Amino acid sequence: MRGFRHGNNFVKRGLIKSKDYHPRAVCLIIEDVIDSLPPMNSILNIAAYQFVRLEELEELRQQMLDALNARQLKGTILLAGEGINLFLAGTEPLLRDFLAWLRRDQRFAAIEVKESWSDNQPCKKALVKIKNEIIRMNHPAIQPETGRAHFITPTKLAEWLDRGTDDLGRPVVMIDTRNQFEVEYGTFENAVHFNIQKLSEFPEAIKAHQAELADKTLISFCTGGIRCEKSGLYMREIGIEHSYQLEGGILKYFEDVGSAHYQGSCFVFDEREALEPTLESIGIEQSIRKKQA
Repeated sequence: MRGFRHGNNFVKRGLIKSKDYHPRAVCLIIEDVIDSLPPMNSILNIAAYQFVRLEELEELRQQMLDALNARQLKGTILLAGEGINLFLAGTEPLLRDFLAWLRRDQRFAAIEVKESWSDNQPCKKALVKIKNEIIRMNHPAIQPETGRAHFITPTKLAEWLDRGTDDLGRPVVMIDTRNQFEVEYGTFENAVHFNIQKLSEFPEAIKAHQAELADKTLISFCTGGIRCEKSGLYMREIGIEHSYQLEGGILKYFEDVGSAHYQGSCFVFDEREALEPTLESIGIEQSIRKKQA
């Protein structure tokens, strides 16, 4: 019985005096407490983006904010002329209802989401913001909404990494497009990172190393795929023919493949801090924030 086991532990730890310990009574009290707690992993977290031409952003912003508040959802939605980028969290029925509402708009009908679960709400409020870009690169010629870069699925990438070459026999090199502090949590084995602090620094960084990577097949990756939509197009624009973006980013790789060829965890921009390849939040002992505090 759950309560009996916990009751004995309380006596051993001095939380309950042995003379006051009545196993049956304490057992029932503890079980009531346990049953009153929210279920583990009760909060659904989703991350999604879509590059699509959007207009009348202020009206759309208010509609989305009203939809979030009506469902008691929290998180952030970014809107720009080039598309939508969102991270939201809430109870599963209400969050799935929001997605159904969103997909009724034909512009977002095909939006795909990456899911994970948490015990607690990782976001503090609901925000819908209008930006110049949903992910800033400061390179106007790169327009994913008009056409995507070549991509590779997580399972195909795992196959290439297993043997070290692509289907043409070219060496495969992983290109991490994330910020330096994110890489400290984890990345793919032998990945190349340029110590950038923001995506707008990526174009100059990759150009500076283009010659030394000329005989390789490059796979750009990030957390959920949005940064690679732009970095992948840029690499093609400057003539890196054998380049791909990892479809769905690290989180989709975790979902489809797991930890193979990956070391550490993946930083996420909410209170969970980072996710393991199991898509579970990292433990306190792994927290970089706690160590820095």
